[in-house]
Amino acid sequence: MATVGEGLDKAVQGAFTRPIPKTAGAQMRYLVRRHRRSTRRVADLLGISRRTVERYVKNQIKKPRPELADRLEREVRVRWQPQIRAKAKQTAATTGGIMIDVRARFGYTAAPGSTDDARTRHLTLALPPDHAARLFQAQEAGYTEDRLRQIAAEALGEVYFRDHGHRAHGLEVELTDLIDLEFEL
Repeated sequence: MATVGEGLDKAVQGAFTRPIPKTAGAQMRYLVRRHRRSTRRVADLLGISRRTVERYVKNQIKKPRPELADRLEREVRVRWQPQIRAKAKQTAATTGGIMIDVRARFGYTAAPGSTDDARTRHLTLALPPDHAARLFQAQEAGYTEDRLRQIAAEALGEVYFRDHGHRAHGLEVELTDLIDLEFEL
């Protein structure tokens, strides 16, 4: 199941100008540099010993266990190119907006017996910069996935279903059963 937080992270990663380091040694050296040369902090972050970190840094160990390889790549990806990441978020939040491609079951609060029963829809549309800013601010503030999903539903309700206040006044949109979700800057 796709999540809003992961979708936002992938969209920002699309702005990277260089690929992340490929080998475990290069990834470990990058994390050690980012943590002010502290192998202890990196060891605590990854849940391994300090000596193991040092062995990866010196290329004495080249192939990590699959679960460590996943954690290592995830932690590098989260910290990779922070200035590029910040600039991409700033651009989306001020001028560019963000594209959303979502396939989900949308539910509405509407009159009983209407044709607005919840159903699966596939929507691809551009969200204006104010909605992009709200999503990124909520993600940085550490909001839960449910709250991020609610913010995305409010944005879709405003832009698509209510057409910026031109129709369906008072319609509240809920994003239930999220099937697929992608963002693009």
